[in-house]
Amino acid sequence: MGTHARLLFCWLCLQVIFATVLSDVWKAEVVSELKALVSSCVVLPCKFQYPGKPLPDSRIRGIWHKQDKHDQRLYHEDPIEIADNFKGRTRLLGHLGEKNCTLEIDEVRNHDHGPFCFRAEIPTIEKYSFVESCVALSMMPAPEKPKLEQMKTLEDGVPATFKCSIRHTCPSHPPTITWSRSNSEATWSNRDILHGNWEMESLLIFIPTEKDDFTDLTCTVSFHGGLQSSVSSLMLVKRKSSWACQTGERPAQSKANFLHIIIPVVAVLGTSLLFGGVFYIMCKKYRRQIQDLQSRNASVYNNY
Repeated sequence: MGTHARLLFCWLCLQVIFATVLSDVWKAEVVSELKALVSSCVVLPCKFQYPGKPLPDSRIRGIWHKQDKHDQRLYHEDPIEIADNFKGRTRLLGHLGEKNCTLEIDEVRNHDHGPFCFRAEIPTIEKYSFVESCVALSMMPAPEKPKLEQMKTLEDGVPATFKCSIRHTCPSHPPTITWSRSNSEATWSNRDILHGNWEMESLLIFIPTEKDDFTDLTCTVSFHGGLQSSVSSLMLVKRKSSWACQTGERPAQSKANFLHIIIPVVAVLGTSLLFGGVFYIMCKKYRRQIQDLQSRNASVYNNY
């Protein structure tokens, strides 16, 4: 075997050795901090690695506990082992055999701030607590307001699109979005925006009319647990039959502009009629005087 061949063989052996060593480690991947809405739920994404070959769910025990108190367990397969203030409120969403340790905490309370850590136990073999990879929760006593977006210009008879969205950390029980108009015209989607955060979104498409001008459109978000949050937007619709709306003016502005135009016109017409009437009366008066003078002159002439 040549020198180059021996070097290549040694390099491949080192790669196999290092790959084996690096793969046989305990490791967990979690989101270090998440927002949690009080009374709702929060889902803690979690993946982990352990030495050796993959095992089925039945061969692995998953436990969640407080970082500084291993005996304060918020999840255990045996309910008796769970702390009283977490009983009935936690469950594993992931499959341990697939190395997924995702946890749901329901009915979130003010004291559920953590940090919380995952612990994997392989009976008769090994146990490990991932205390270097824990999750802290930031409590939200009230929900955030949803974000409402709409087209800048609304026109009578032209379809308009509105979008309402809200971020959350409870994908197992996502919030619902309703509109002040008919919800049959709306669509919904819930997407993962990574790091344990999700975005619920609703699109509403409808054709505005004159009746919608200067009215509010409201988007309401209802969260798991009963809390709600809403946002409204004033709709200004350009009406086809209204000159004021076509120029983008409000009714008060249109009325004022109309008065500015009509008053001078009426004044001019009134003045013209007044002068015309005076002129007519004067002409009629002088015509009579001229006729009287002509009659007198005729009588004098006849006498002579």
